[in-house]
Amino acid sequence: MHPATPPTTNAPAGRNHRTALPRRRLLRGLLAVTVAAPLMFGAAACGDDGGGGAADPNAPVKLSIFWWGGDARAKLTEDALALYTRKHPNVTFEKTWQANQGYFDKLATLTAGGNPPDLFQIDDNYLAEYASRNTTLDLTSYQKSGKLDTSKFPESLWQYGVVDGELAGLAAGENTQGLVYNKTLLTRNNLPEPTTGMSWEEHIAWAEQVTAKTKVPGTQDPSADYKAFWVWLRQQGKDLYKGSELGFTAEDVTRWFDLWKGARDRKATPSADVIHEGNSSDVTKQLVVTGKSATSWVWANQMPDLKKNTKDELGVIAYPGDPSAQWARASMYWSVFKGSKNKDVAVDVINFLNNDQEAVKLLGTDRGLPSNLDLRRVVSDDTTDPAMKQSIAVEAELTQKFGKSPQVPIKGHSKVKSELIKAAENAQYGRATPAEAAAQFIEACKSAIA
Repeated sequence: MHPATPPTTNAPAGRNHRTALPRRRLLRGLLAVTVAAPLMFGAAACGDDGGGGAADPNAPVKLSIFWWGGDARAKLTEDALALYTRKHPNVTFEKTWQANQGYFDKLATLTAGGNPPDLFQIDDNYLAEYASRNTTLDLTSYQKSGKLDTSKFPESLWQYGVVDGELAGLAAGENTQGLVYNKTLLTRNNLPEPTTGMSWEEHIAWAEQVTAKTKVPGTQDPSADYKAFWVWLRQQGKDLYKGSELGFTAEDVTRWFDLWKGARDRKATPSADVIHEGNSSDVTKQLVVTGKSATSWVWANQMPDLKKNTKDELGVIAYPGDPSAQWARASMYWSVFKGSKNKDVAVDVINFLNNDQEAVKLLGTDRGLPSNLDLRRVVSDDTTDPAMKQSIAVEAELTQKFGKSPQVPIKGHSKVKSELIKAAENAQYGRATPAEAAAQFIEACKSAIA
């Protein structure tokens, strides 16, 4: 199963692979497609989003579909699509897939060239951007009519696909923030395990105790981790974004950086060089599995991949503070091209992949925990991986506590995430005070989202 954000490891490129255009040329192309959108979409974009399917329900339909992932995801997805064709013999698929590297460049190229796939995988780094370009079909009418059934979804999960009042994508799976800790280390040293609901200060005090007893730093410093910062902001009554602007101030960032400077000063976290290692998104480099920290701040559904990299037993809980600041996050979405000639069928495929028991069992947890809670229980019962069972159990517990989902991140979100790492590391290494690093981060963010 892949992490919340797409994996960066290479995998064989899929069929119909095209070389990605240089970034600057891509951006020019995307700007052009925005201007040309009304012409490109034609009558299809002007009509009701609930229509657009073939008049004859038995007429042959060929849908193009594009996703990222490796060989394992390709096989699972192709099996599920083959199942759809067995149940709907008139529908076939033109399938294209590739590794994450270059995926969004290729999607941008296809969109700019007026030849996007009918159905495509997307994540929250780009959903708002594509929706704002009038590229994604509004799925609201299908949802209201029951053709796209979200009745068994956590409400905050499907809501996390809403952009400017339109349902731009449907979650292909769910995950949420998870604090993973080394259970074996704690048991060996007769130390208590961390618990959901601990305050941030209590967590740091616990980590300080772990460091003193085990000589292993108690917790990775998450000041560079946007997931942790986001949850902390929501616990302060704020958010990462508010409309088209940042939802926080330099003062908020300073408080966040100060919190973790205090933790570093108390030896609750590793040194800056080790923290830097843990700032990598690579699962194999997370400090909880390299033995350089007792915890790592990850996505809960990364538990199985983390477990593959350590012999120690791991546990997972919510991030510190009020767990209602967390939400059912879409691990990724399925979206439909607004100009598709077969939009009704494309929506039915999304519904099938999320709500057909055979299809959901085939796909398993590769794209995150199944969005349909009833079918999630079915998949959980079939799961033999103890780490995956832990991940499912903690999300089942948190489902009862999740708060309202935030808005989907705005354009420039990827840059905001990278700038947070840069600013936090400046503070971690002592190259800047928390206040100076916060001011630098705010300026960089304003430029990123402009």
